[in-house]
Amino acid sequence: MNAALPRPMPQALLDALASRFGTQCSTAMAVREHHGRVEGSIQAPPPAAVVFAESTLDVQDAVRLCNQHAVPVIAYAAGSSLEGHLLAVQGGICIDVNRMNRVLSVNAEDLTVTVQPGITRKQLNDAVKDQGLFFPIDPGADASIGGMAATRASGTNAVRYGTMRENVLALEVVTASGEAIRTGTRARKSSAGYDLTRLMVGSEGTLGIFTEVTVRLYPLPEAVSAAICSFPSIEAAVRSVIQTIQLGVPIARVELIDVNSVRMVNAHSKLGLREEPMLLMEFHGSPAGVKEQAETVQEIAREWGGNDFEWATTPEERTRLWTARHNAYFAAVQSRPGCVAIATDTCVPISRLADALLDSIAEADASGIPYFLVGHVGDGNFHFGYLIDPDSADERARAEALNHQLVARALALGGTCTGEHGVGVHKMGFLVDEAGAGAVQMMRAIKQALDPNDILNPGKIFAL
Repeated sequence: MNAALPRPMPQALLDALASRFGTQCSTAMAVREHHGRVEGSIQAPPPAAVVFAESTLDVQDAVRLCNQHAVPVIAYAAGSSLEGHLLAVQGGICIDVNRMNRVLSVNAEDLTVTVQPGITRKQLNDAVKDQGLFFPIDPGADASIGGMAATRASGTNAVRYGTMRENVLALEVVTASGEAIRTGTRARKSSAGYDLTRLMVGSEGTLGIFTEVTVRLYPLPEAVSAAICSFPSIEAAVRSVIQTIQLGVPIARVELIDVNSVRMVNAHSKLGLREEPMLLMEFHGSPAGVKEQAETVQEIAREWGGNDFEWATTPEERTRLWTARHNAYFAAVQSRPGCVAIATDTCVPISRLADALLDSIAEADASGIPYFLVGHVGDGNFHFGYLIDPDSADERARAEALNHQLVARALALGGTCTGEHGVGVHKMGFLVDEAGAGAVQMMRAIKQALDPNDILNPGKIFAL
């Protein structure tokens, strides 16, 4: 099926949705346009209608109606994706799950929580902090837990706590036929049958719509310290990270920020950070453990020319630093008024991180395109954002060429075309290069078996 062609929208479906959902269904252009935009430069026409789901039954009924008419259906929550996941590239209906944002059960003794998909990571952490627990996956944006599971999100804490792949234990999923199924349990392991939870996590809404998510929680660390360390070069900073990870230091966060990003963040967040490549790090554990980790990393950093750590020890100081880091994307976009960012990310084995980064930086510098670079480099993941004039076909072509070169390099080094953004629309062309034609054909077979009418977020990951 051609991903570029919208499918017909039967009036009978719109009438049925209006009858079933009343004011929970909107065809107002402002509402549709809001649900038809994503961060980044990818665009598509808005969905034909938006259903505001408030329960699993609402999702089931909306999906059943769409399936009867073979009309696409796209789940929507925070809308923070970067690769076009939420765009109605074949038309269809948007199901907004933001009203499904409750904590359903907290099992503090088992360190698990079950939530509805629309709850955001900040809302979840606010709900469990009084029990001395937290959910560590932090992709930067205040993303929804359902969206994070759908894209197999990662983030700044992944080097210590893993990604959504490791932290989602169970799901309730509405299938293409409108049936609600459950995958997984609250148990930490199982040998029972196919691992449907792992199949669904990262499927980007193409195999089902999540209506409940059970995730792991972790005890709040006894001590937390954050530090900044500036370096004479990107290579020195990266070599310090590689050595830290290879020594087994259990660092919680280690973020690389290039000099362009530091300059942009300083202007946007009114900070006075030294305008050099830097690592922003965080250490979790007992006071003695945090002290030992920090001393080890400081020693490594000095070997590579790093400055003495600048500490952020109070919660307010740490929040200010991490908020500035999380706002790097918006700081970059504001640094060139009127621009759009072509954002991309890759992930490589930690031993090849320096090779991947240094060559990619050299290409970006030579292109003349303004860019920013940040990375969760503790697990080999980094992000480039190329800032282009949206009306310049030449700049867009040069930026996409940089993206292709970056991904090709990551694949050649044993890495992946996307460490956490997902495939969506933007990276569909790289999936065969990474996985191989046979593996992609197996993915197509799974999609066709579970969604024969191809209604669930069609035109994403691969074309049928």
